Formats: sequence, structure tokens, C-alpha cells
Amino acid sequence: MNIHEYQAKQLFDEFQVASPKGKVAETAEQARQAALEIGQNLVIKAQIHAGGRGKGTFKSGFQGGVHLCSSPEDVEAKARQMLGQVLVTHQTGPEGKLVSKVMVAESVEIARELYFAIVMDRATERPVIMASTAGGMDIEEVAHHTPEKILREPVHPLLGFQPYQGRKLAAFLGLTGSQAAAAAKLFTNLYNLFIAKDCSLVEVNPLVVTTGGDVLALDAKFNFDDNALYRQKQVAAMRDVTEEDPREVAASEYSLNYIGLDGNIACLVNGAGLAMATMDIIKFYGGEPANFLDVGGGASKEQVTAAFKIILGDPNVKGILINIFGGIMDCNVIAEGVIAAVKEVGLSLPLVVRLEGNNVAMGKQTLAASGLNLVSADNLADAASKIVKAIAA
Repeated sequence: MNIHEYQAKQLFDEFQVASPKGKVAETAEQARQAALEIGQNLVIKAQIHAGGRGKGTFKSGFQGGVHLCSSPEDVEAKARQMLGQVLVTHQTGPEGKLVSKVMVAESVEIARELYFAIVMDRATERPVIMASTAGGMDIEEVAHHTPEKILREPVHPLLGFQPYQGRKLAAFLGLTGSQAAAAAKLFTNLYNLFIAKDCSLVEVNPLVVTTGGDVLALDAKFNFDDNALYRQKQVAAMRDVTEEDPREVAASEYSLNYIGLDGNIACLVNGAGLAMATMDIIKFYGGEPANFLDVGGGASKEQVTAAFKIILGDPNVKGILINIFGGIMDCNVIAEGVIAAVKEVGLSLPLVVRLEGNNVAMGKQTLAASGLNLVSADNLADAASKIVKAIAA
């Protein structure tokens, strides 16, 4: 789950992470009031879940989702140009994203831009801190071209972030004296935030040193462990479903694992590994998968019905491949869910079904007795070949 920049600012304030003052606004009038409260040196930022806002273009023709402003009146005028408009950046794709909120913040005079992030590293099974003197840049590019500019510092999961590590990171970033002390405190508070909120990523880019000598987290990106959201009520409340694919939102309501893709062959599979293999073999036979959809090992009839309806709601889908290997999953549950969904929404697309495993005979019998226009497959290769041929016919 991702959050907006203004929400990251709220978490910074909660954990005493030094950052510029900022307020969120949903109207131009609110933006002007926020500017009056903040004072001089103002910046306004469109709030969407995408990078590249500063270089983005609104479909109205207005340039840029980030602007320095000279006065509260200027903030209000810029807010009117942004709110209710669609901003297109290199990360949104040509469809862009609707801007429904802006953040008005204090702009700062930057002397240096640095990079700081905490990420869960699966290889070492612990949080790893990454720091770089190349702030404001794409960290992947820095790692590729100048890896010596990045320090990786693992944190012991039981001992936590230690004071010596804060000093080590500050020294690597070229910070000394009071700046080093301020940076070490900021790093400690960021780590406390990372652990307390079950984050999988906290990225501060840039971490800045101002001309006045302050060390501030200027911008941040957060990712959270979805499996821990049940105990993170505050974080879960920050979810903005308008920023997400409606199909993925609908799937999450039924605890389905769904990711929309650009192809035209929909997949309904149980198990993430089997879903990946199914997408691969569809491509092997010349097709393009329309989604990743894992209904899980113990899905109910209602979940399967919901999954099938989500698939049929995608206008790009030209055919459907159901691939079930029943271990915990009962193949007959899949069959009943498919029949229930088809009865509710109808089916005019080619449907290929491969069932194997737990209660497969009953599942096949249920589908055969349903009268549905479907094609049975003996194995995964056979299923992929048949669905690719069916949509080409």
C-alpha cells in the first residue's frame, strides 16, 4: 500500500522526523489559507501516487505538478490550475491521474541533496539502510554508474538501529558537528517509524541540508506490508482507493490477489507460483496475459464468483483460462463459483478449464452438467495452446 506525500508528512510529525511545514488542501481557498498559516517561501505540490510530478503536464495544458509560489494568492491561483485536473507524468502513463488534493509546504533553500532509505532485504532477512551523496537522483542509476556513492548498512532485527550506525551514516554523507547529530537523530526516528508502522520501504529523496544548516526530510515514499495492515488501523485508513486500479480494489475486498496487465487472456489460478507459470506459458504459446489472479489455496465459492466477475469486467479480455491444481482447494468449489458467476453476468468469451487434484472428478462433472460453452484441457500446455487458438479464431 502507498500513501500520499502529505500523509507521509503526518507520519514524520508523529515520529519527530525533521521536515518542512506543510498542509493538505482540497480546494483553492483551503490552499490559500494553508499558505497564510505557513508564511513565506511557499511551494505547492499535486498529490498523486506517481513520481515525476514536477515535470508532468496536465491535460488542460498547465505545466508541472510542483511550483514555487511567491504569495498566498499565487498558491490559490496554482491550486485552481491543478485541482480537478488530470496530471500526466512518466509514471502515470498517458491516462494520467486526477488531482483531488494539493499540499502547500514551506520551501527551503537547499545547499546539498542526499539520499536515505530503509528497505526490507530478503537476502539478509533484516532491514537495510541505504545512504548516498547523490540525492535527488534515481537510486537505480546511481547504483549502476557510481555504486561507490551508496552505503548499505544492515540493522540487526533484535538490537535495532544503533547510535554508532547513525554516526557512520552521517560521516559517509559528509556531515559533521551539529549537522551529524541532527542527521543521526533523524535516522533513528525514521527507523522507529519504519518498525512501528510495519513498513517495507521508507525512501527519503532528497534528504537535504539547507543553506541555514538544517537537515530535513524533504520528500518521502512509503510502502507498507499489506499482511500487517490488520494491526495498522491508522495506516489502513490512509488508503486512497481512487489512486488504485478499480479491479484491484474490488479484488482486495474479497482477499484476492489481483494485478491487472495489458494482455487479453484472463487467468484464474490458485497459487502465486502456478499463476506465474500460467502467465509464462500463455506467452510461450503466443498470447498475452490480462492479469495475475491468485484465488488462494482455500478460496470460497463467493471468492471465486467475485474473481470471475472481476475478469469479465475487463473490456480487454478476449478469452479466459482457468488453471486449478487442487491441494487444499476443492476443484468442485471452483466449478460452482464459475457457474454462479456466469449465471449472474453471462459469458460470451472462449473459456478453457484445466482442473487437477482434489475432487477433480466432481469438479469436471459439475462443469459438464452446467451446459456452459467451455473447453476442457488435460494439462497446462494443452490449456494455454487451446485458449490462444480460441481467441485467434
